[in-house]
Amino acid sequence: MAIENTQNFVQPSIPRFDGHYDHWSMLMENFLKSKEYWSVVDLGVAELAEGVMLTDAQRTEREGLQLKDLKAKNYLFQAIDRSILETILCKDTSKHIWDSMKKKYQGTTRAKKQQLQALHSEFETLQMKSGELVTDYFSWTMAIVNKMRIHGDKKEDVTNSP
Repeated sequence: MAIENTQNFVQPSIPRFDGHYDHWSMLMENFLKSKEYWSVVDLGVAELAEGVMLTDAQRTEREGLQLKDLKAKNYLFQAIDRSILETILCKDTSKHIWDSMKKKYQGTTRAKKQQLQALHSEFETLQMKSGELVTDYFSWTMAIVNKMRIHGDKKEDVTNSP
């Protein structure tokens, strides 16, 4: 749901984690990219070595990155339920939170392979039912293909030319 402010600008809502990690992470990554915070989540903010002296420009740049990280953390805190956040041990940076969520919820390779095999089987046995609309059949087919892609399948769209 979007929130409208007084200048008729629609602010997109923060994607809430609902247990479906692959879908949420895609939405959240896009949301953070739109806010220009994704780089600090993806790459993190480098730790300074002991005794390193920064120039004023470097200090200003570092403070800017730290502020972006703080804002990204704020969005992640709002997106993730308290009970889940309590299970994340290190919440120092947005990268730590993101990596913890990924490790905990993305699923193992074996589980993904099993899900992909089940989807392949469903796809291979897919048949249009009597009385079913072509648009419904196509929508169902695309839903299965999209789930297969989410689980790592590299199916390409193919069109037959006359």
